[in-house]
Amino acid sequence: MVVGRCTHIKSLRLVSCYCISDLGLSEAVSKFPLLEELDISFCSLSRETLEAVGSCCPHLKSLKLNDRGYRCPKIECDDEALAIAENMPELCHLQIFGNKLTNDGLEAILDGCPHLESLDLRQCFNIHLVGNLEKRCAERIKVLRHPDDSIDDYEFDPDFQDGYGSSEEDDYPSGISDIEFVSDEDDYYEFSDYEFDYEYMFYD
Repeated sequence: MVVGRCTHIKSLRLVSCYCISDLGLSEAVSKFPLLEELDISFCSLSRETLEAVGSCCPHLKSLKLNDRGYRCPKIECDDEALAIAENMPELCHLQIFGNKLTNDGLEAILDGCPHLESLDLRQCFNIHLVGNLEKRCAERIKVLRHPDDSIDDYEFDPDFQDGYGSSEEDDYPSGISDIEFVSDEDDYYEFSDYEFDYEYMFYD
């Protein structure tokens, strides 16, 4: 429904939207070619969906893909990092708090996103910024947040859970937390803390 009316959307924020499927988001972003800012934090989405986002939104400059960081058990996964590196060359700002990427994934992002200016790696506990990788980041990234940097200014509880009993439920219920966009009539709209039926939202 929104997709059909607002092809000029530039900013989209979805937080803790567990009802959104990979197919649903892929089809939605295909209608937003002008998208520049995307926040899909605490959503369970596949590498293929990120690839679709990059392919459909060539002007994407800012991505937030936050999760909950785990030191144990140690799980390494560079799928999301590689999807970003291979499909989002215009990125300037990237926040991947709590991601499971490794140094290899970070290297790929640095190679594939030459315009990257800010990078938030807090609680990415598989990252070890030493040697040449540390030097590359220092030379390339203007604003760099290290895995163990302070989280005092992080907008979510660092122990953010999913929608089952989290203390964050009241602040960010399942659904759209915030959407900002410019419509075809160039009017500004903002929806905040709106719980919705996903199929109703994106399909007429």
